[in-house]
Amino acid sequence: MRAVLPLILICATWFGASPANAQERPVTVVELFTSQGCSSCPPADALLGKLAEYDDILPLALHVDYWDYIGWKDTFAQAAHTKRQKAYAYSFGTRSIYTPQMVIGGVDQAVGSHVVEVMDVIHRHQAKPQQVALQTIRADIAVPRLRVERMTHRALPAQMLVQIVRFVPKAHVDISRGENAGLSITSTNVVLDIQGFGVWDGQEAVEFELPNPIAAEGQSAAIVLQAARKGGYPGEILAAIKLD
Repeated sequence: MRAVLPLILICATWFGASPANAQERPVTVVELFTSQGCSSCPPADALLGKLAEYDDILPLALHVDYWDYIGWKDTFAQAAHTKRQKAYAYSFGTRSIYTPQMVIGGVDQAVGSHVVEVMDVIHRHQAKPQQVALQTIRADIAVPRLRVERMTHRALPAQMLVQIVRFVPKAHVDISRGENAGLSITSTNVVLDIQGFGVWDGQEAVEFELPNPIAAEGQSAAIVLQAARKGGYPGEILAAIKLD
């Protein structure tokens, strides 16, 4: 409980006391690379849960698998998440990966438990002008569609991936072994799958059919538009939208 109060106060200082009053701003994507077996991760998990209260932030928990050999196998760990974290490390010019790491907007990183540092980076991203607009189109059509449209005269990446991210909004796990033995950990927006379903060149507005089903019962989903760097490495996240 002592760790939660500072989180509430710091978040209120950065974003205002009421998350419901968030202004219409582009959604900032925060990816937390975490593990149930990492003793440094619970504070970062708690921060991610707090960030989920804000409409203009999309926090995502990607559980990695390289902690699984130390006494506890993470129930949500995926090798794909570790691969994504390694790809980010390559983009950042380093070979080392760690938990808890937060990647903000696909281009900045911070230690996930360093609250002030994380909030500062998020705030800088929120201050950026909107470059791309995403809009879902559902009325009077059999298959829901996504409209992607540029909102800037500046150059955009030549190739951007349109991805659907499926996740579990809340999950509670009791840890019986490893560094967090005896703890009950609450995870927020636990990523189950990241699936690309379109490519955009940043020129004319375009529409894509949304995957069907969008998400299984009990799951949520979001669309993330992300630049593809040379070699297929993940780059800047240009836009994101949460799906109902």
